[in-house]
Amino acid sequence: MRKQKIPGLVMFLVLALGIVFIMNSHEVIGASKQTLSAAQVKTAPAGLNDPAWEKAMVADVHFEGKESFAGKDALVATKAVYTDQEIYFLFSWKDADKSVTKGAWAYDGEKWQHQKGNEDRISLLFEINRINNFATKGCAITCHVPDGAPNAKEGKFGTTTAAEKGDLWHWKAARSDPAGFADDTWLTNTSEKKGGRKSDAGKGGDTKNETEDKSMPKYMLDPGKMLAKNSILLASDAVEIKDYSAFKAGDTLTYRMPKNPEGSRADIKAESNYANGSWTVMLSRNLDTGYDDDVAFNPRKKYNFAMALFDDSGDENSYDSEVVTLQFKR
Repeated sequence: MRKQKIPGLVMFLVLALGIVFIMNSHEVIGASKQTLSAAQVKTAPAGLNDPAWEKAMVADVHFEGKESFAGKDALVATKAVYTDQEIYFLFSWKDADKSVTKGAWAYDGEKWQHQKGNEDRISLLFEINRINNFATKGCAITCHVPDGAPNAKEGKFGTTTAAEKGDLWHWKAARSDPAGFADDTWLTNTSEKKGGRKSDAGKGGDTKNETEDKSMPKYMLDPGKMLAKNSILLASDAVEIKDYSAFKAGDTLTYRMPKNPEGSRADIKAESNYANGSWTVMLSRNLDTGYDDDVAFNPRKKYNFAMALFDDSGDENSYDSEVVTLQFKR
Protein backbone atom coordinates (compact mmCIF):
# COMPACT_ATOMS: atom_id res chain seq x y z
CA MET A 1 0.00 0.00 0.00
CA ARG A 2 2.83 2.40 0.85
CA LYS A 3 4.44 1.77 -2.58
CA GLN A 4 1.19 2.79 -4.23
CA LYS A 5 1.06 6.05 -2.22
CA ILE A 6 4.58 7.15 -3.11
CA PRO A 7 3.96 7.37 -6.89
CA GLY A 8 0.76 9.26 -6.12
CA LEU A 9 2.70 11.71 -3.95
CA VAL A 10 5.38 12.08 -6.62
CA MET A 11 2.75 12.70 -9.26
CA PHE A 12 1.13 15.35 -7.02
CA LEU A 13 4.47 17.11 -6.56
CA VAL A 14 5.22 16.98 -10.28
CA LEU A 15 1.84 18.45 -11.11
CA ALA A 16 2.20 21.11 -8.42
CA LEU A 17 5.64 22.10 -9.66
CA GLY A 18 4.32 22.14 -13.21
CA ILE A 19 1.54 24.50 -12.21
CA VAL A 20 3.99 26.78 -10.43
CA PHE A 21 6.28 26.73 -13.47
CA ILE A 22 3.42 27.59 -15.80
CA MET A 23 2.27 30.44 -13.57
CA ASN A 24 5.77 31.85 -13.33
CA SER A 25 6.26 31.47 -17.07
CA HIS A 26 3.08 33.43 -17.67
CA GLU A 27 4.36 36.25 -15.45
CA VAL A 28 7.70 36.35 -17.25
CA ILE A 29 6.04 36.53 -20.68
CA GLY A 30 4.17 39.67 -19.67
CA ALA A 31 7.00 41.17 -17.69
CA SER A 32 9.06 44.18 -18.74
CA LYS A 33 12.84 44.29 -18.97
CA GLN A 34 13.18 46.94 -16.26
CA THR A 35 11.68 47.46 -12.82
CA LEU A 36 11.11 50.67 -10.86
CA SER A 37 10.85 50.03 -7.13
CA ALA A 38 8.82 52.59 -5.17
CA ALA A 39 10.20 52.99 -1.65
CA GLN A 40 7.76 53.41 1.20
CA VAL A 41 8.28 56.60 3.23
CA LYS A 42 6.47 57.97 6.27
CA THR A 43 6.73 61.59 5.18
CA ALA A 44 6.08 62.68 1.62
CA PRO A 45 8.91 64.52 -0.19
CA ALA A 46 8.40 68.28 0.04
CA GLY A 47 10.40 68.97 -3.11
CA LEU A 48 12.97 67.89 -5.66
CA ASN A 49 15.84 67.66 -3.15
CA ASP A 50 13.98 66.22 -0.18
CA PRO A 51 15.90 63.55 1.84
CA ALA A 52 13.04 61.11 1.19
CA TRP A 53 14.40 60.57 -2.32
CA GLU A 54 17.58 59.06 -0.87
CA LYS A 55 15.54 55.99 0.12
CA ALA A 56 14.57 55.27 -3.49
CA MET A 57 16.70 53.31 -5.95
CA VAL A 58 17.40 54.91 -9.32
CA ALA A 59 16.20 53.21 -12.49
CA ASP A 60 18.05 54.57 -15.52
CA VAL A 61 15.39 54.18 -18.19
CA HIS A 62 16.55 54.10 -21.81
CA PHE A 63 14.58 55.98 -24.48
CA GLU A 64 14.82 55.44 -28.24
CA GLY A 65 14.24 58.26 -30.72
CA LYS A 66 11.33 58.14 -33.17
CA GLU A 67 10.62 60.04 -36.40
CA SER A 68 13.02 63.04 -36.57
CA PHE A 69 14.85 61.72 -33.48
CA ALA A 70 15.42 58.28 -35.05
CA GLY A 71 18.92 56.96 -34.38
CA LYS A 72 19.25 58.99 -31.19
CA ASP A 73 18.61 57.92 -27.62
CA ALA A 74 18.06 59.45 -24.19
CA LEU A 75 18.36 58.34 -20.57
CA VAL A 76 16.00 59.36 -17.77
CA ALA A 77 17.00 58.74 -14.14
CA THR A 78 13.74 57.68 -12.50
CA LYS A 79 12.76 57.28 -8.84
CA ALA A 80 9.51 56.61 -6.98
CA VAL A 81 8.37 56.76 -3.36
CA TYR A 82 4.96 56.39 -1.77
CA THR A 83 3.12 57.04 1.47
CA ASP A 84 -0.13 55.56 2.73
CA GLN A 85 -2.02 57.97 0.52
CA GLU A 86 0.17 59.20 -2.33
CA ILE A 87 2.79 58.21 -4.89
CA TYR A 88 5.66 60.43 -6.09
CA PHE A 89 7.87 60.14 -9.18
CA LEU A 90 11.14 61.96 -9.79
CA PHE A 91 12.61 62.24 -13.29
CA SER A 92 15.91 63.75 -14.37
CA TRP A 93 17.31 63.96 -17.90
CA LYS A 94 19.84 65.98 -19.88
CA ASP A 95 18.55 68.63 -22.25
CA ALA A 96 20.90 71.16 -23.81
CA ASP A 97 18.15 73.77 -24.16
CA LYS A 98 15.23 74.80 -21.97
CA SER A 99 12.21 74.91 -24.30
CA VAL A 100 9.15 76.74 -23.00
CA THR A 101 8.22 78.96 -25.98
CA LYS A 102 5.24 77.10 -27.43
CA GLY A 103 4.69 79.67 -30.15
CA ALA A 104 4.76 82.72 -27.87
CA TRP A 105 3.88 86.09 -29.39
CA ALA A 106 6.63 88.63 -30.19
CA TYR A 107 6.12 92.25 -31.22
CA ASP A 108 8.61 93.80 -33.67
CA GLY A 109 7.28 97.36 -33.39
CA GLU A 110 4.85 96.96 -36.27
CA LYS A 111 3.21 93.57 -36.05
CA TRP A 112 2.83 90.53 -33.80
CA GLN A 113 4.08 87.12 -34.87
CA HIS A 114 4.66 83.73 -33.32
CA GLN A 115 8.15 82.85 -32.14
CA LYS A 116 9.66 79.59 -33.30
CA GLY A 117 9.88 76.88 -30.68
CA ASN A 118 7.75 74.27 -28.95
CA GLU A 119 8.21 72.94 -25.39
CA ASP A 120 9.88 70.13 -23.45
CA ARG A 121 7.61 67.38 -22.11
CA ILE A 122 7.51 63.97 -20.51
CA SER A 123 4.50 61.63 -20.47
CA LEU A 124 3.62 58.37 -18.73
CA LEU A 125 1.04 55.80 -19.79
CA PHE A 126 -0.34 53.28 -17.28
CA GLU A 127 -2.89 50.57 -17.94
CA ILE A 128 -6.30 51.10 -16.29
CA ASN A 129 -7.68 48.05 -18.02
CA ARG A 130 -5.42 45.64 -19.87
CA ILE A 131 -4.18 46.98 -23.21
CA ASN A 132 -3.37 44.13 -25.57
CA ASN A 133 0.39 43.70 -26.13
CA PHE A 134 1.21 46.81 -24.08
CA ALA A 135 3.35 44.81 -21.63
CA THR A 136 5.78 43.90 -24.40
CA LYS A 137 5.44 46.71 -26.95
CA GLY A 138 4.47 49.75 -24.89
CA CYS A 139 3.71 52.96 -26.78
CA ALA A 140 4.13 51.24 -30.13
CA ILE A 141 0.67 49.76 -29.56
CA THR A 142 -1.10 53.05 -28.82
CA CYS A 143 1.01 55.81 -30.38
CA HIS A 144 3.37 54.80 -33.19
CA VAL A 145 0.98 52.48 -35.00
CA PRO A 146 1.46 51.37 -38.63
CA ASP A 147 -0.86 52.56 -41.39
CA GLY A 148 -3.85 50.31 -41.72
CA ALA A 149 -3.87 49.17 -38.09
CA PRO A 150 -7.31 49.21 -36.39
CA ASN A 151 -6.18 52.04 -34.09
CA ALA A 152 -4.44 54.14 -36.76
CA LYS A 153 -7.22 56.55 -37.64
CA GLU A 154 -6.13 59.90 -39.09
CA GLY A 155 -2.81 59.70 -37.29
CA LYS A 156 -4.52 59.73 -33.90
CA PHE A 157 -3.43 57.32 -31.21
CA GLY A 158 -5.54 55.17 -28.95
CA THR A 159 -6.41 51.57 -28.15
CA THR A 160 -7.96 48.99 -30.46
CA THR A 161 -11.07 48.23 -28.39
CA ALA A 162 -13.21 50.07 -25.84
CA ALA A 163 -12.30 47.46 -23.22
CA GLU A 164 -8.66 48.60 -23.33
CA LYS A 165 -8.07 51.73 -21.28
CA GLY A 166 -4.98 53.71 -20.26
CA ASP A 167 -4.14 56.54 -17.85
CA LEU A 168 -1.97 59.19 -19.55
CA TRP A 169 0.06 61.67 -17.46
CA HIS A 170 1.48 64.57 -19.46
CA TRP A 171 3.91 67.10 -18.00
CA LYS A 172 4.36 70.14 -20.27
CA ALA A 173 7.02 72.74 -19.54
CA ALA A 174 4.92 75.59 -20.99
CA ARG A 175 1.27 74.49 -20.91
CA SER A 176 0.87 72.74 -17.53
CA ASP A 177 3.93 73.10 -15.28
CA PRO A 178 3.54 76.87 -14.69
CA ALA A 179 0.15 76.09 -13.11
CA GLY A 180 1.77 73.43 -10.88
CA PHE A 181 0.23 70.38 -12.55
CA ALA A 182 0.68 67.74 -15.22
CA ASP A 183 -2.22 67.28 -17.61
CA ASP A 184 -4.31 64.24 -16.68
CA THR A 185 -5.94 62.43 -19.60
CA TRP A 186 -6.96 58.88 -20.47
CA LEU A 187 -6.79 56.65 -23.50
CA THR A 188 -9.52 54.57 -25.11
CA ASN A 189 -10.24 53.22 -28.58
CA THR A 190 -10.18 55.40 -31.67
CA SER A 191 -13.25 56.11 -33.77
CA GLU A 192 -13.56 56.94 -37.46
CA LYS A 193 -13.38 60.67 -36.71
CA LYS A 194 -11.48 61.03 -33.43
CA GLY A 195 -8.44 59.69 -31.68
CA GLY A 196 -8.57 57.81 -28.41
CA ARG A 197 -7.09 60.45 -26.09
CA LYS A 198 -9.68 62.01 -23.77
CA SER A 199 -9.46 64.64 -21.05
CA ASP A 200 -10.21 63.53 -17.49
CA ALA A 201 -13.47 64.76 -15.94
CA GLY A 202 -13.28 68.41 -14.91
CA LYS A 203 -11.55 71.44 -16.39
CA GLY A 204 -7.96 72.17 -17.37
CA GLY A 205 -5.56 72.25 -20.27
CA ASP A 206 -4.75 75.59 -21.86
CA THR A 207 -6.35 78.25 -23.99
CA LYS A 208 -4.98 80.13 -26.98
CA ASN A 209 -4.24 83.82 -26.52
CA GLU A 210 -5.32 85.29 -29.85
CA THR A 211 -7.81 87.66 -31.41
CA GLU A 212 -10.65 86.37 -33.54
CA ASP A 213 -8.63 86.86 -36.74
CA LYS A 214 -5.60 85.20 -35.04
CA SER A 215 -3.33 88.11 -35.98
CA MET A 216 -2.30 89.19 -32.48
CA PRO A 217 -2.68 88.34 -28.77
CA LYS A 218 -5.95 89.23 -27.09
CA TYR A 219 -4.82 89.12 -23.45
CA MET A 220 -2.07 90.51 -21.27
CA LEU A 221 -1.10 90.17 -17.61
CA ASP A 222 -3.46 91.76 -15.11
CA PRO A 223 -1.43 94.69 -13.69
CA GLY A 224 -2.14 93.42 -10.19
CA LYS A 225 -0.73 89.94 -10.86
CA MET A 226 2.67 88.35 -11.56
CA LEU A 227 3.70 86.03 -14.35
CA ALA A 228 4.04 82.35 -13.44
CA LYS A 229 7.14 80.18 -13.79
CA ASN A 230 9.16 80.69 -16.99
CA SER A 231 7.38 84.05 -17.49
CA ILE A 232 4.22 82.23 -18.55
CA LEU A 233 0.86 84.03 -18.43
CA LEU A 234 -1.82 81.92 -16.73
CA ALA A 235 -5.36 82.19 -18.07
CA SER A 236 -6.58 83.13 -14.58
CA ASP A 237 -4.20 86.12 -14.48
CA ALA A 238 -5.05 87.48 -17.93
CA VAL A 239 -7.07 90.57 -18.86
CA GLU A 240 -8.13 91.74 -22.30
CA ILE A 241 -5.78 94.20 -24.01
CA LYS A 242 -7.40 97.63 -24.39
CA ASP A 243 -4.46 99.67 -25.69
CA TYR A 244 -1.98 98.00 -28.06
CA SER A 245 0.04 101.22 -28.33
CA ALA A 246 1.49 100.47 -24.89
CA PHE A 247 3.63 97.68 -26.36
CA LYS A 248 7.11 98.28 -27.74
CA ALA A 249 9.41 96.32 -30.03
CA GLY A 250 10.76 93.21 -28.31
CA ASP A 251 7.74 92.65 -26.06
CA THR A 252 6.48 89.08 -25.82
CA LEU A 253 3.27 87.46 -24.60
CA THR A 254 2.29 83.87 -23.88
CA TYR A 255 0.34 82.18 -26.67
CA ARG A 256 -0.82 78.98 -24.91
CA MET A 257 -2.07 80.07 -21.48
CA PRO A 258 -2.32 77.26 -18.89
CA LYS A 259 -5.61 76.91 -17.03
CA ASN A 260 -5.86 75.97 -13.36
CA PRO A 261 -7.28 72.42 -13.50
CA GLU A 262 -10.32 71.22 -11.57
CA GLY A 263 -11.86 67.83 -10.81
CA SER A 264 -10.13 64.65 -11.94
CA ARG A 265 -7.97 66.65 -14.32
CA ALA A 266 -6.28 68.26 -11.31
CA ASP A 267 -5.02 64.98 -9.82
CA ILE A 268 -1.34 65.20 -10.80
CA LYS A 269 0.72 67.88 -9.08
CA ALA A 270 4.02 68.93 -10.63
CA GLU A 271 7.22 70.65 -9.60
CA SER A 272 10.26 71.16 -11.80
CA ASN A 273 13.63 72.81 -12.20
CA TYR A 274 15.95 73.32 -15.16
CA ALA A 275 19.61 73.84 -14.31
CA ASN A 276 23.03 72.95 -15.76
CA GLY A 277 21.59 71.47 -18.93
CA SER A 278 19.14 69.11 -17.19
CA TRP A 279 15.48 68.92 -16.26
CA THR A 280 14.31 67.55 -12.92
CA VAL A 281 10.58 66.93 -12.63
CA MET A 282 8.50 65.62 -9.72
CA LEU A 283 4.96 64.32 -10.25
CA SER A 284 2.65 63.25 -7.43
CA ARG A 285 -0.87 61.87 -7.15
CA ASN A 286 -3.11 60.01 -4.72
CA LEU A 287 -2.67 56.25 -4.95
CA ASP A 288 -6.40 55.99 -5.58
CA THR A 289 -8.15 59.13 -6.81
CA GLY A 290 -11.60 57.57 -6.79
CA TYR A 291 -12.09 58.40 -10.48
CA ASP A 292 -12.53 55.68 -13.08
CA ASP A 293 -10.42 57.65 -15.59
CA ASP A 294 -7.33 57.07 -13.40
CA VAL A 295 -5.35 53.96 -12.57
CA ALA A 296 -5.86 52.97 -8.91
CA PHE A 297 -2.53 51.93 -7.38
CA ASN A 298 -2.52 49.05 -4.89
CA PRO A 299 0.91 48.64 -3.20
CA ARG A 300 0.39 44.87 -3.23
CA LYS A 301 0.32 44.81 -7.05
CA LYS A 302 2.64 45.63 -9.96
CA TYR A 303 1.92 47.99 -12.83
CA ASN A 304 3.37 48.28 -16.32
CA PHE A 305 3.93 51.73 -17.76
CA ALA A 306 5.81 53.37 -20.62
CA MET A 307 7.12 56.89 -21.09
CA ALA A 308 7.77 59.36 -23.88
CA LEU A 309 10.13 62.32 -23.92
CA PHE A 310 9.67 65.37 -26.14
CA ASP A 311 12.55 67.74 -26.82
CA ASP A 312 11.10 71.02 -28.11
CA SER A 313 8.89 68.90 -30.37
CA GLY A 314 5.35 67.96 -31.28
CA ASP A 315 3.61 64.63 -30.70
CA GLU A 316 5.06 62.95 -33.78
CA ASN A 317 8.70 63.43 -32.74
CA SER A 318 9.63 61.80 -29.44
CA TYR A 319 11.90 59.49 -27.51
CA ASP A 320 10.02 56.40 -26.30
CA SER A 321 10.95 54.11 -23.43
CA GLU A 322 10.59 50.37 -23.15
CA VAL A 323 7.90 49.18 -20.78
CA VAL A 324 8.82 49.53 -17.10
CA THR A 325 7.23 47.58 -14.25
CA LEU A 326 6.37 49.60 -11.15
CA GLN A 327 6.52 47.61 -7.92
CA PHE A 328 6.04 48.78 -4.34
CA LYS A 329 8.62 47.91 -1.69
CA ARG A 330 7.02 47.27 1.70
